Amino acid sequence: QVRVEESGGGLVQAGDSLRLSCRAIGRTFNVYAIAWFRQTPGKDREFVAAINWAGASPHYADSVKGRFTISRDKVKATVYLQMNNLKPEDTAAYYCAVEKGLYGLGSTDYDDYDYWGQGTQVTVSS
Repeated sequence: QVRVEESGGGLVQAGDSLRLSCRAIGRTFNVYAIAWFRQTPGKDREFVAAINWAGASPHYADSVKGRFTISRDKVKATVYLQMNNLKPEDTAAYYCAVEKGLYGLGSTDYDDYDYWGQGTQVTVSS
């Protein structure tokens, strides 16, 4: 059984920074692409950022480009989402997801991920 764990959410003010962490337990984490999605009540889960299995080719939603950075530490088997200059519209539950299939590139499509964490809440006040 695979368990995905996120951490690092919280309540911050606009302009502040947060770093989210993601680990997958029960799977060889380092051979899978990882993505972050986010969701607010009543809306679909939206793509935020992804990184391929090798830790290269990070890519982002237009709404977070230049502010968020995704990275992975293969020694710690952890993926991070560094979020800078946070805005109130970044308020959401953030989910880490493990892509289906080995050695993936990090799809932006929700359906290409088969293991998800429980989410960590990020709230940005104005």
